[in-house]
Order: sequence, then C-alpha cells, then structure tokens
Amino acid sequence: MSEPFLGEIRPFGFGFTPKGWASCDGQLLSIAQNTALFSLLGTMYGGDGRTTFALPDLRGRAGMHPSPVHTQGEPGGQEGVALTAAQIPLHSHTANCSNIVGTQTNPAGKFWAQDSNKYVVFNSAGGATMAATAIGNAGQSQSHPNMQPYLVVNYCIALQGAFPSRN
Repeated sequence: MSEPFLGEIRPFGFGFTPKGWASCDGQLLSIAQNTALFSLLGTMYGGDGRTTFALPDLRGRAGMHPSPVHTQGEPGGQEGVALTAAQIPLHSHTANCSNIVGTQTNPAGKFWAQDSNKYVVFNSAGGATMAATAIGNAGQSQSHPNMQPYLVVNYCIALQGAFPSRN
C-alpha cells in the first residue's frame, strides 16, 4: 500500500484502526501533538481551536462532497422523520356504511347505519365535507426510519503521511 496523504480518509474492511491512522469517530486530538493535521482540518469538525480539534465523525453517516449548498464539515440528515399532514399525498378514505336501520348504541367495531328516526343527515350533492370526528386520524405521530441501504465499514483518517500539496 502506498503512503497515504495526511488527513486522507479510507474505508477498511477489517474491524480495527491500523497504526498511523485514527477512527473517524469525532474524537478530539491535541493541536500541539498533531500540528500538521490541524493545519489541514482546523476546527471544521469541532474542537476549541486553541488546544484541540476534532476528527470527522462518520458514525452512522454517509460522506458527501461539498457543494454551494453544503459546506465541508457540515452534518445533515436525520435517521428518522415524522411526517406532517402537509407532506402526506392527497388521498381519500372510504366510509363503510349500511343502509339498514341502526340498532346498536355502541359504535365500536360497527358500520355507520341509517338513523332509526329516518333523519337524513346528507344531501344529494357529492363532495360534501363530513364532520372531522366522522373519520378519525390514524397513526401515533411516530417517526419512521429514513435511512438509505448501507453496509458498515471502518472509516479511518491518516495521522501520518505525505502532506498534500494544492497543485
């Protein structure tokens, strides 16, 4: 294997951190003991910039190239998301009804039925809005997983190696 660039990040298929490398787990390093690496990373990934700086934290994250919208070192995304009503596609619910006169006083597990007083509570025009309590909301406002398929590998950053040139 050729000598890595200082600060180079590589995925490894084995479960330990090789000599001269550190795990990309967000750990803080001493600036005094890692001046060359600090000159490359600065506090882009954290640290106080006086005595410490942080390594990238790729635990549970996928790397992404910087863009005009996302700067290097910026974390983003969520492992779980709770949708709002505005994010749910337009849809309708079917109301299951019976044209038989209702005889039960407890509606649990039953269909809507014709009123025993023969009072018609609807009009003949379609598209009428029902009472909000006629069909209840479903769900419990729980978040759902929002993760792309993944394979866990060991990401490490080179603590030693050739200092990268800009040209």
